[in-house]
Amino acid sequence: MGQRIDGHGGQLALAALRPYGVTELFTLSGGHVFPIYDAAQQAGVRIVDVRHEQSAVFAAEAVAKLQRRPGLAVLTAGPGVTNGISGLTSAWFNGAPVIVFGGRAPQFRWGSGSLQELDHLPLVAPVTKQAVTIFDVDEIADGVGAAARVALTAHRGPVFVDFPLEVIFSAGTGEVAEPEIPVGQPDPEEVVRAATLIAGARRPIFIAGSDVYAGDAIGALREAAEALRVPVFANGMGRGALPPEHPLAFARARRVALGEADLVVVIGTPLDFRLGFGDFGDAQLVHIVDAPSQRATHVTPAAAPAGDLRLILSGLADFAGDREDHADWIELLRAAEDRARAKDAAELAADTDPIKPARVYGELKRVLDPDAVTIGDGGDFVSYAGRYLEPSRPGTWLDPGPYGCLGTGMGYAIGARVTYPDRQICVLMGDGAAGFSLMDVESLVRQRLPVVIVVGNNGVWGLEKHPMRAMYGYDVAADLQPGLRYDDVVRALGGAGETVSRAKELGPALDRAFAAGVPYLVNVLTDPTDAYPRSANLA
Repeated sequence: MGQRIDGHGGQLALAALRPYGVTELFTLSGGHVFPIYDAAQQAGVRIVDVRHEQSAVFAAEAVAKLQRRPGLAVLTAGPGVTNGISGLTSAWFNGAPVIVFGGRAPQFRWGSGSLQELDHLPLVAPVTKQAVTIFDVDEIADGVGAAARVALTAHRGPVFVDFPLEVIFSAGTGEVAEPEIPVGQPDPEEVVRAATLIAGARRPIFIAGSDVYAGDAIGALREAAEALRVPVFANGMGRGALPPEHPLAFARARRVALGEADLVVVIGTPLDFRLGFGDFGDAQLVHIVDAPSQRATHVTPAAAPAGDLRLILSGLADFAGDREDHADWIELLRAAEDRARAKDAAELAADTDPIKPARVYGELKRVLDPDAVTIGDGGDFVSYAGRYLEPSRPGTWLDPGPYGCLGTGMGYAIGARVTYPDRQICVLMGDGAAGFSLMDVESLVRQRLPVVIVVGNNGVWGLEKHPMRAMYGYDVAADLQPGLRYDDVVRALGGAGETVSRAKELGPALDRAFAAGVPYLVNVLTDPTDAYPRSANLA
């Protein structure tokens, strides 16, 4: 049974989300959504405001991903909503249960030219699981509760709900239902087929992605890997699913693994450009997804179980058939892993002038706590982070995901700091990405949300400059002003920071940053000729 409540539209909307654990909202102030602010003020829901609506949605996405429950962004009508569409799209590609409330011009005067009058739904529908306008105040509680269930039902994703001005300001009544999220039941025969293939393979590997964390299947993944003795690689929020010291955890032997494997089992991540579009040569493919909608259509796996990942992975762990001994395969990959790490050691300690990006990560590995949340927002500089930084725990790595949208950094940092008041929060940002969202340092300062920001400042759009020069012999629109003082920007906004130009200065600067207790930017002048050795086909 639900709870019957009375109130204005904002109270009804917010009350419908409280059973799902929503305790904060992210917003940029707008008159169309004042009743939602009033409801939050009365109910003790934290209001965190930002300087650009995209940061509000990115902050909500960070909360949704880290806490595995809805993250709420509240955007005013018209440009407030359109400014948030990049954030919605990122949440769509990342399968994050973000809920966006939008203001809307009054329906009774629709077509007369009210301020910011725009029908948002056709714009947001392609990048949301559901986009609706609620025209009756008495339907708000039920409609918002239904939207939350849609967002949390696998495959998870964002939803959008807007309210005409006269509806959200009106008084009404509604029933707040208890959360009820359906569990996707996998086909038992498909699970057995996958388990049989894995058990019979001589050189299998697991690649675990973000949905393993989102589906709370980390423990089940570990059980399956240990029961079947399968090496595990990870991407996205699957990173840290097995701690780096686990004998089945691998990170730096992926090229050898994909070149030698006879079975690749991809779990909870799409077969996109990050995984060579699922083309693994002669190896067979098993694709395990949390919903049938996530099955790839451009390849034909040997098995493709779909459903709750905990159930599927537990089914693999419980497989009772004969199993190959993978000891030689694990030993081969461990040798490749050790060779790669030996090579890494020299790069991470390189004392060059100018500074190589790898050295930045060598110093960060020293100062980051095991439970630190690391956020990537950039191109080449953040690609190095993916190579060298290994999360010790799941749910501690945030990056833009396959959509590759720059500008996530400050929003993700806000959401991460709200989620974890006492952990290290470290944003790794290219100097190009800094141009998208650095003004939201003011939001961090004003609301006492300290984070450390490390900018790899090479003065170029490296992901574009180097390939363009290779293709055409020249480059255009790929240079930034060299040596810009992004730390001065942070100081002007009330934070602190410094510029580092020599490798030996990195360690002390990072120590000062993490001890500062305020938003602190370490502006590292890196080598503009250094290009990340990218081998993936992005298209």
